[in-house]
This record gives sequence, structure tokens and C-alpha cells, in this order.
Amino acid sequence: MNARNDSGPDGLQALRDRLWTALTGRDEHRAAEIVLTALEDGVGAETVLLDLVAPVQAKVGTEWAANRLSVAQEHAASAITERIVAVLAHHPAARTAPALGRVTVACVDQEWHVLPARLLAEVLTLRGWQVDFLGAQVPTPHLIDHLHHNAVDAVALSSSIPTRLPVAHAAITACQAVGVPVLVGGAAFGPDGRFARLLGADAWAPDARAAARRLADGIPASGLATGRQRIDDLPHLADQEYTLVARSQGQLVKEVLARMDDRFPAVAAYTAPQRERTAEDIAHIVEFLAVALYTDDDELFTTFITWTAGILSARRVPARSLQPALDILATELKDFPRSTRLLDRARSALDGAPVPAGAHPGAPA
Repeated sequence: MNARNDSGPDGLQALRDRLWTALTGRDEHRAAEIVLTALEDGVGAETVLLDLVAPVQAKVGTEWAANRLSVAQEHAASAITERIVAVLAHHPAARTAPALGRVTVACVDQEWHVLPARLLAEVLTLRGWQVDFLGAQVPTPHLIDHLHHNAVDAVALSSSIPTRLPVAHAAITACQAVGVPVLVGGAAFGPDGRFARLLGADAWAPDARAAARRLADGIPASGLATGRQRIDDLPHLADQEYTLVARSQGQLVKEVLARMDDRFPAVAAYTAPQRERTAEDIAHIVEFLAVALYTDDDELFTTFITWTAGILSARRVPARSLQPALDILATELKDFPRSTRLLDRARSALDGAPVPAGAHPGAPA
């Protein structure tokens, strides 16, 4: 295998195709052989991570969304990917002596999509940073305890799902309060980083390479502790809608599920597993409604609803079942102006052209 060909677009695509076949065939040894051979043939470790492994894993998510991979297949492929990255991290070609500063990389609390953060940690290590990788779902108090006991130059926080933005906000504020600048990344913060800016992060990056460059350039201390709590800098939260909806999530889900039998008669014939999945879908809708209230962002909620319609259609579930759920929520929240606006716009979006199933609006690209 020629190293020059493997590092070019055609060679990388051939490797991606082979890795895809290995992952979806649950052939872990073959998958590891493909990536290790690429390293031995001269493909750079960073290229292997970001241009081979990452795109194939992104395809896994897209194919699951389109119902061409089952949940079990998606989980199996993702688990193999995680183990491959671990193997790569210990390969001699991926070893670089630390020559720069120290960075803590972590997923915010409740965020279990760990691969984007893991890839960033490996890229930073390759580029000469000393990296403390804390993994998935790091509670903010534990993160702050780590910062108190370790002198770091910056914290890199990752979040892929927008519903984690409120806890991400708390983590950003807490890190800044102890004097550590925060770089954020991941699909949760929007393709243009608008939620990073809204929540007061010191820096945002769309991908691992951009994050590495941003850290190398240095992050200004403009967002550090200033004697005020930045978590209070969202004036739209003064109406308490977010707090009230967030606290009522369980009751709202129960109410919608109880009334769906009348509004969408097909639900009455659902099996117990089908009702359970329906309850989960409704819970996700309420969660996204709450975070849209937190960020005051209509597009966040509308995008999630149209994405969900595509997911349901791919699984041969009528997307029109979303309309009665939204109608019931609108009735329950009729006294909440921003909630009403969000629900009205989402219902209007559902009346538009069907949206094909694809990548989750809050999933890693």
C-alpha cells in the first residue's frame, strides 16, 4: 500500500470504505488492522483520526438516523471505534513529547457522546500539549475540583446534544470563576458557534484542528471572572418559562401521552414497547422545548421537530403523529407566550415539505 496514495483523497476514501465494511461487520480485528496499517504506511496519526476514523463514525450516525443501521449495530460500531482510538493513542507513531501547556478536555455533565472530545484530546497530545482527558459526563463540581488541584492553561468542553446547553453554561461559568478560560466545541453549540457566544465561552471551535489552532494562538482572558455571574446574563429567562417548563417535564409527558389516544387513535393499539418509545419521543420534544426556551432560539426547536419527523418516517411511523403531541403541549402551555410561539412555529414547519432522515441536529458531524 502506497503511503502517498493513502494520504490523498482517493486513498483515504478507499480506507474509509474498508473501515466502514469492518465496523458494520463487527470485525474489530480487521478495523484495527486497517488503521494501524495506515499508520505504518506513513499516513499521519492526526489524518487517521480526523480524516479516516471520524468520517466513518459520522456515517454510522447518519445511517442509523436513516434506519439503515439498527441501534445494536450503531452501538457495536461505536464501541469498536472507541477501542480503535485507544489503540492508536498508544501507537509509537502517535507519541509526542509534551512541549506546550496543559489542557483539560471533558464532556459536560449528562453528555455521553465522548468521541469528539476524545479525538480532540488525541490531536492536542499529538501537537505537544499535556492533556488531562476526563471523559464523558463530567459533573461540574468534579471538573472544578480537578482544576483546583491541577494548574491548567485552558479547559476544552464538548457537548453534542443541545439539551445539555444549560449544564454547559453552568460549567463554563464555574471554570471562569476559578480563573480558567474555556474553549467549547461540539454540535450542541451550533454550526456557527452561536450558543458558545450566548453562554459566554471564551472561545469556540468547529472541529479538532480549529480547536488546536485556537489554543496554540492563546485564549484571551476577557471572559474570566469579572465579579458577576454570567449565568444570569440571559435576560429572557426573567419570564421563568424555562424554569417552569423544565420542572414540569415529567407531568407534561404524562399529560401528552394520556391524551394522545383521543387525538391520534392509532396510539390506542400500540404495544407496550411502542408506547414506551412514544413516551421517550415526547420526553425529547419537551426537553428540546425547554432548551429552546433557555436559549430563546426558535430554530433549535423547529430543527429538532423536523428532524424527528424524518426519523419517524424512516421507521415507517407517521410523522403526522407529532402534530397532536404539539397541539396538546400548546394547550397545556397556552399561558406561556414564548412556548406558544415555539410550538406554533414548529407546527408550521411540519406542514412544509417532508424532511429526509439524516444526521441528528445535535450530533457530531
